[in-house]
Amino acid sequence: MRKLIAQQWVTLDDIVAEEDGGLGFVTPLPFDDAHPTPFQDRIMAMIDSVDTLILGADTYRQSTGWADATDQGEYGRKLNELTKYVASTTLDEAPWGAFPAATVTADPLATVRELKDQDGKNLWLWGSLTLMQSLFEAGLIDEVLLLVCPTTRGRGRRFFQDRRDLVLREATGFDHGVVLLRYEVKN
Repeated sequence: MRKLIAQQWVTLDDIVAEEDGGLGFVTPLPFDDAHPTPFQDRIMAMIDSVDTLILGADTYRQSTGWADATDQGEYGRKLNELTKYVASTTLDEAPWGAFPAATVTADPLATVRELKDQDGKNLWLWGSLTLMQSLFEAGLIDEVLLLVCPTTRGRGRRFFQDRRDLVLREATGFDHGVVLLRYEVKN
């Protein structure tokens, strides 16, 4: 059975979106194929473990620029080539530049259940906090991958809205101050 891995950029005080909805705390980390860093190697290993990207409608709207990104090298290419699903009751289609369009699903819980039962690599839920909360409630998230930025915001939207029991599987710090925390979700 495939796993659903939920990834979030987060501040030290558990903020995943600033009060205006922005992610100003995330420092752009361009990928340099000629001089990969340990952070880049770890993120590439993660993207190599998945074949499907799942997005909420807002995250999809914010992410469509990736289809035209030319400064992200192999990471950008691999991200763009993933099969994509967008959870939305308002979108009819979800184009992704020159790459295959995302499939729009009005019932993401049923879609994720179906995808988890299929053969393939793991599923990657990217951002999409509202969708993530509903997938948590349904017991469909298997792992949480937090990219913790060395900053606080005090106010904004928090990642965890209620109690969650997690088991630490990895904690890796990088020179730029980001810490990768990978947890298994106890359902």
